[in-house]
Amino acid sequence: MFEGAQKEIDELRQGEAYAPFLNDPNNFKKRFYIESYGCQMNFSDSEIVASILYNEGFGPTRNYEEADLVLLNTCSIREKAEQTVRNRLQAFRKTKDTKPGLMIGVLGCMAERLKSKFLEEEKLVDIVVGPDAYRALPDLIRETEGGQKSVNVLLSREETYADISPVRLDSNGVSAFVSIMRGCNNMCTFCVVPFTRGRERSRDAVSIIKECRDLFENGYREVTLLGQNVDSYYYTNEDGTEVTFGNLLESVALIDPLLRVRFSTSHPKDITDDVLYTMAKYKNICKYIHLPVQSGNTRILALMNRTYTREWYLHKVQRIKEIMPDCSLSTDVISGFCTETEEEHQDTLSLMDKVRYDMAYMFAYSERPGTLAARRYEDDIAEDVKKRRLTEIINLQNSHSRENYKKSIGNTYEVLIENTSKRSDEHWSGRNSQNQMVVFPKGDRNLKKGDYVEVLIKDATSATLMGDMV
Repeated sequence: MFEGAQKEIDELRQGEAYAPFLNDPNNFKKRFYIESYGCQMNFSDSEIVASILYNEGFGPTRNYEEADLVLLNTCSIREKAEQTVRNRLQAFRKTKDTKPGLMIGVLGCMAERLKSKFLEEEKLVDIVVGPDAYRALPDLIRETEGGQKSVNVLLSREETYADISPVRLDSNGVSAFVSIMRGCNNMCTFCVVPFTRGRERSRDAVSIIKECRDLFENGYREVTLLGQNVDSYYYTNEDGTEVTFGNLLESVALIDPLLRVRFSTSHPKDITDDVLYTMAKYKNICKYIHLPVQSGNTRILALMNRTYTREWYLHKVQRIKEIMPDCSLSTDVISGFCTETEEEHQDTLSLMDKVRYDMAYMFAYSERPGTLAARRYEDDIAEDVKKRRLTEIINLQNSHSRENYKKSIGNTYEVLIENTSKRSDEHWSGRNSQNQMVVFPKGDRNLKKGDYVEVLIKDATSATLMGDMV
């Protein structure tokens, strides 16, 4: 580590306070640039990688042409994401032609599957690192500086990075991700995560609570607990005490009433009444659940190995509404999965009509090499049919979002100020407990990011609420 910098980084670690120091090129011998794609876990992982790189004397830059090390944290969920990464790597490679010392690396979910292509066939990268091998980055960088290509894509049954304090990249100083577990044991046939991120392992509860408390003490007012399936979180403390996700959620909520708590993602089969009652008990646990359904048809759900039926899922939604009538729901939906008929597609639309999600992530099925679906089923739905079904799903969801947001007109919500509105310097933006974005005039009150305000909703679009402070 370069002389004297570690102490200053430790002091300035969280929030925006450290930004001027980290962004001063004179404080670092080398510079790194990182782009993240895909899920929130990837963005959280990039913050872990940043912490490791800082300890090696690398500082950040927002311009990859200034960097000594360029990293792409990748996602393999869809084919489009892979093409995007390949295009970016080709752009970086052109920079390397004029800057021979530049090191280019691929992190994350594409690392294992495409390492040979990226390293040998296309010669696009110098370093390939899987999600469980980020601690090896310093050694891999040194190998690369010595003229070698470097790879570590080994999966781990223990790695949680619990002892690494993430450096918050591009942070608003208000909201932060906190990883509570890694990997996934659910073998959904369409999904690559069990193969790219390995088996489930939960991070120790003490380190999670400490990280959340440190964030609050450094000015953050919202944490999102992250995992591929947070509801299956389970840890046994040294004294033999068992910690479930409901227990962990309560412990984080008790840090301070001013600390909002969110979480993502839930699997319908694992979210329990214990979790729902804990959410209902504490005002600062946000009334919002991302509950992926993927399909509204029981036969397709079985092919996907989702382990629940249409009826079971609808009953879970009903249970959530019974315990928390004000809880907002979002979901994931896939159109055109293998052998899906027109009638089965209509089942998805009818389920969406019953639930009326506030928001959804919607995709046409994209076969991923190495998944169970790729081995077992033929990807037999024509692309134009997939796209037409996806368009119908998107149009229906847009109408539901618009109706749901319009229903909020006349309601008053507590809003956490996150930033100045992107459209106007005269307005604040923030979210309510239901994860809806709210925009409102700043007025003459002496407010700042991280403050809570009551906002009366006057108007709405399908994605934003507009109102005035009460």
